Amino acid sequence: MDTSPTPRTASGAAQGPTQAVVLAGGQGSRLRPYTDDRPKPMVEIPGTGTPIIGFQLAWLAQEGVTDAVVSCGHLAGVLQAWLETAELPLRVSTVVEEEPLGRGGGLKYAAARLPHPEEPWYATNGDIWTRFPLREMAAFHAERDALATLALARPRIPWGAVETDAFGHITDFVEAPPSPYLINAGVYVFAAEFAALLPDTGDHERTTFPRLARERRLAGFPLPQGAYWRAIDTAKDLREAGRELGGR
Repeated sequence: MDTSPTPRTASGAAQGPTQAVVLAGGQGSRLRPYTDDRPKPMVEIPGTGTPIIGFQLAWLAQEGVTDAVVSCGHLAGVLQAWLETAELPLRVSTVVEEEPLGRGGGLKYAAARLPHPEEPWYATNGDIWTRFPLREMAAFHAERDALATLALARPRIPWGAVETDAFGHITDFVEAPPSPYLINAGVYVFAAEFAALLPDTGDHERTTFPRLARERRLAGFPLPQGAYWRAIDTAKDLREAGRELGGR
């Protein structure tokens, strides 16, 4: 298995970042009892025998990532044991927060372990299962000279919607329509200098991101039409992910 680094230019990876942080420290309380004995990213997609993080690391490797830092928390030893024995397509190291640092602090702590601090990097939440071209997102990020770029998804509303006319007559029923709003998809591209802007403790989405938005240095990359994306938050999400994987 060849895990040699991708050729680089002076400004970073030749075809997008080759390093990533995976945030895998959440407790996953809404996924209990699956998370009673394992962290959320270690929950297996039904019918596959592979945990969520296994699919995620495979996707990152396919997109040119050669080095990943996994930030562990809840039941960290279970995740670390799996990473040590699994056949992985990229190099993986782990960090464990001795005390809760918050999402921004945890991201900064993990980023300090990236092998190339002078280069851009990806980050992803450990409970996301998705497939889309990360290199396109990295190019989008570079074209806008952004310090941070968020992938944006348009999930389906979990309820049926009702359409009405101007007079209040019901004209149609739509089962699980796409949301009219874009949401943070939990996948990011960050410039090298972004790590220094993160708080030591606390939530970067309440501090760093709003600041960058005011400065027009925060970009949003809509997922391409037809790209697969799902956040695994509940047992229902897990079952549906298994069915969707079987269908694909």
